[in-house]
Amino acid sequence: MKLTTTALLAATVSMTAGIAAAETFNVQTSFNAGDFSTQYLTENWLPKISEMTGGRIEIVLTPNGSVVPAKETPEAVAAGVLDGDFTSVNYFAGLEPAYAIMGDLISGYDTPQQMLGFCKDGGGEAMMQKAADSVTGGEVHVVACGPYSREALPARTPIRTFEDLAGKKIRSPEGLAAAVFEAAGASPVSIPFSEVFGALEKGIVDAADASAYVNNDATGLHDVAPYPLYPGIHSMPSMQFTINKEKWDSLSPEDQKALRDWWYEAMFAMADEVAKQDAELAARDDAGDKIEVINWAQEDRDQLREVARQQWEEYAKKSPLAKEALDANIAYMTEIGLFK
Repeated sequence: MKLTTTALLAATVSMTAGIAAAETFNVQTSFNAGDFSTQYLTENWLPKISEMTGGRIEIVLTPNGSVVPAKETPEAVAAGVLDGDFTSVNYFAGLEPAYAIMGDLISGYDTPQQMLGFCKDGGGEAMMQKAADSVTGGEVHVVACGPYSREALPARTPIRTFEDLAGKKIRSPEGLAAAVFEAAGASPVSIPFSEVFGALEKGIVDAADASAYVNNDATGLHDVAPYPLYPGIHSMPSMQFTINKEKWDSLSPEDQKALRDWWYEAMFAMADEVAKQDAELAARDDAGDKIEVINWAQEDRDQLREVARQQWEEYAKKSPLAKEALDANIAYMTEIGLFK
């Protein structure tokens, strides 16, 4: 009886120690609290962290700007103010031009899965780590990177081919996206995202760089822009998942692998879910008589990619690291057949 009691006591102590050893990582995202992405990850993927690490790690995701502005997350992670970040890399373009190349290679990849492949297996992670090292002095570890959606392009007038871009006024953020649209013959217009609906409704712009089809549908953009281009032809914002280097080094190789595996599994799953919802909405709309969903032929997409490449190369002159980032992307895109 004493042996049994002793054994039970030892098991209880062991379980208590295991519970005590569980570590919570506070990770700020660039998602808003009510976003689909936040809800999807919270409901479907955060619980899997504990499963994949044997209860040793838990992650708490906090919304955009909850601790620091999104553009300051690399420094916050380096200083230990945040344990990690899950942020759109575009926010960091002002810190190092390579982030613009890695954050959204406008008109580059055709699907999120392709760019996730670049990060996971094609050298993208290593390139993102170099960018992080350049701005944080090696105090941040890049666990993983990649996008989960390709943005559609709502338009109030049909843009059925590459040639149809000529002369169109397109709302676009400044920088690489605006340069690509301009090189393709369009006229980029810089207006705040909050003014996109009104600008389309009043004809100030003919089309708008806005968001994924599901989000554009939710905000009613197709009511005033009934010729959406889907799948999109331009933007595919990439995310990064980082952990403070000291905290990362304190993890076992097993848990380091589990975190990386978890992130990619979550992102591939989220990409599939967003694509599914986008496709269902696009099919519903196209079957009606109020919206015409326009899907560019592959030759038009290839033509825009070639025009965009010239702008990538021009932008890559801004820093040696930007040039290295572009070379890495083009090498992988050539490998998977996007370039000959």
